[in-house]
Amino acid sequence: MEPGGESGCWFLYYAYGSNLLRERLLLRNPSAALCALARLQDFRLEFGHHQGRTSSVWHGGTATIAQSPGDEVWGIVWKMNTCNLSSLDKQEGVEDGIYVPIEVNVHTQAGKVLTCRSYQMKDYVSGPPSPQYKKVICMGAKQNGLPTDYQEKLEAIETNNYAGPVPIMEEIEAAVKAEKIYSA
Repeated sequence: MEPGGESGCWFLYYAYGSNLLRERLLLRNPSAALCALARLQDFRLEFGHHQGRTSSVWHGGTATIAQSPGDEVWGIVWKMNTCNLSSLDKQEGVEDGIYVPIEVNVHTQAGKVLTCRSYQMKDYVSGPPSPQYKKVICMGAKQNGLPTDYQEKLEAIETNNYAGPVPIMEEIEAAVKAEKIYSA
C-alpha cells in the first residue's frame, strides 16, 4: 500500500468516444469500473483525422473534444487502476503523438465536480467517422443511459459510409455477445 492509502492506486478517466462502450474499454483495461455519467461543459464533440490521415483502426475520423463556450459533451467517468495508465495511453495513441492527455473537470448528475484524465487529438483535420465507429459510440451512450437528446445528437452524426472490414468492431461485437451469454 502506498503512503496516503488508496488514492495513489487509481485515477479517473473521462471517456466520450468509443470507450463509452464498456466492452470496448474492457478489451484492453479489464479492471475499469464505472464511476459516473458526467457532462463536460464548454466543449463540443468533433471527429477528425490526425494530420489528415484516416484511422487505420476505425477507417474514418475519430472523436476528440474541442473547446466551445456554451456547448457540452456527455460521457462516462471510469475509475481505473494506475497500472492501466500506460495501456490506456497506448490505446489513445499518446506515444504516436495522436492524442495528448489533458485534465478536465466534469459535472456528475449528482452535482459533483470530478477531475479526470481525458484525451484530445492534436493537429487534426475534421472528417466524418466510419459507421462502425459511430455505432460503438451510440451503443455506449445507450448502454450507459446518457441523456436522450444527447443520444439523438450522436445518432444524427454523418458518417463516411465506409463498408469494408473493421477487425476491432468484430472483436467488440464478440465481447458484447459473450457478455450477453454470461449475464443471461
